[in-house]
Amino acid sequence: MSLVKKFATVGGATLGSRIFGFARETLMAAALGTGPMADVFYAAFRFPNLFRRLFAEGAFNAAFVPLFAKEIEANGTDGAKRFSEEVFGVLFSVLLLITIVMELAMPLLVRFVIAPGFADDPEKFSITIRMAAVMFPYLMCMSLTAMMSGMLNSLHHFFAAAIAPVFLNVVMIGALFYALYTGADPLATAWYLSWGVLVAGLLQLAVVYVGVLAAGMSIGLRFPKMTPNVKRLLILAVPAAVTGGITQINQLIGQAIASSRDGAIAALQYADRIYQLPLGVVGVAVGVVLLPELARALKAGHPREAGNLQNRSIEFVLFLTIPAAFALWILSDEIIRVLYERGAFHQENTLVVGSILAIYGIGLPAFVLIKALQPGFYAREDTKTPMRFSAIAVATNCATALTLFPYMGAPGIAVAEATAGWISTVLLFTTLLRRGHLTWEWALAKRAALLIVAAAVMGAAIVFLKQYFAPWLASGAPLLTKIGTLGLLIAISMLVYFAAAFLIGGANLGMIRRNLNRKPVAAEDA
Repeated sequence: MSLVKKFATVGGATLGSRIFGFARETLMAAALGTGPMADVFYAAFRFPNLFRRLFAEGAFNAAFVPLFAKEIEANGTDGAKRFSEEVFGVLFSVLLLITIVMELAMPLLVRFVIAPGFADDPEKFSITIRMAAVMFPYLMCMSLTAMMSGMLNSLHHFFAAAIAPVFLNVVMIGALFYALYTGADPLATAWYLSWGVLVAGLLQLAVVYVGVLAAGMSIGLRFPKMTPNVKRLLILAVPAAVTGGITQINQLIGQAIASSRDGAIAALQYADRIYQLPLGVVGVAVGVVLLPELARALKAGHPREAGNLQNRSIEFVLFLTIPAAFALWILSDEIIRVLYERGAFHQENTLVVGSILAIYGIGLPAFVLIKALQPGFYAREDTKTPMRFSAIAVATNCATALTLFPYMGAPGIAVAEATAGWISTVLLFTTLLRRGHLTWEWALAKRAALLIVAAAVMGAAIVFLKQYFAPWLASGAPLLTKIGTLGLLIAISMLVYFAAAFLIGGANLGMIRRNLNRKPVAAEDA
């Protein structure tokens, strides 16, 4: 299967999850708006979500996958199964201990880490503690899910792992429908959502476990033992956990700062959900597929194939994210108005969330490129270098957010996150180049510049068309009219971009064919 077809498999499943996520956030906006219960729920949910990224996706996609691939190459399926069971036993024990400690320390965590600004409001503070306690076991479910997902990706079974996140959105949509149908107050709605998160975690774990069984593997629970393989995994996983959770760390910092102003946390979350669509569909797909592909190419002794994989991934990312960044910047208010502006979500909320989304649009290519660049380090079992770069990005984010928030409010936090994203991207890219792990292609650089030109042409077309479509996108227009108009505007924009990109040479059929029909070039490296 070609690289882009694999991207499409994961991206398609992720797209389904993101669409359900949009539906969830739309219902959330209608039910809770940017009120205090929205702030409380998102603050409580952010913490287990952070640890999910730190201990699950970041650590295991970065550390477990290369080692699992090595076991398959060296010792076959039996060796990979033994390694998986060794890791599972240790991971289960560590997660259980972390969960118990965090549950007991939740009041201190909320006061000093999750939402320091809530400490002055006893009701918000108390509810946040209880909701975070209910949702924290989600971490354990999702960390075990991430490990099994890594197994599936290494075995080239991508769909089950990619489709599992849909269940979180489905369960939460069900909770919101029930709350709206019964006329539940915001507090009751937030509680329905909190319990829904825990139920969804269990469902996702069940889905990937069935996927592992279908792939011909099984995992038994072994007594935890620090074998050499497990020690090597932990050495790689600790820095990878920090690096893999960089976006969540930056968002947690932003949340802690934003908690001092009502509605800021919810506003950031609503904008985050929108830019997560291209980030998830493109970035997650590239990261999930590229890491095992690079690991296998390097273990087999084919560095040129690995370099080709990396460049084609960057090419794919730029082709899709550059126009998305322009569109999010120019259409931010219209997108927010169509998706969220109803019920408890008012025009004033649209202006704030729209400004945040526009800034996230500027950072989008960087956020996605990080997903395409980090595997170049992880596949070589180097997790410390990206961790150092993450530390620089976190320090930049924290300093920028603290500086800008008093003057700009929530949009200042978005500026800080986008700045940190671009700093990480530049550091990762230049280091890979300097080490010779990434081959500079002038043809790729030229295409990237032409894609920016094509996106600018598209942006000019959007600005021009917005004037004529304004009455049908206004707050008072019927919902179906707004949806249809926005959809038409986006469709025209895509046509303009693709036409311009192909016309001026930013993209060509050869590039598309090369990505779609990529075959291993192992013989060239042998």
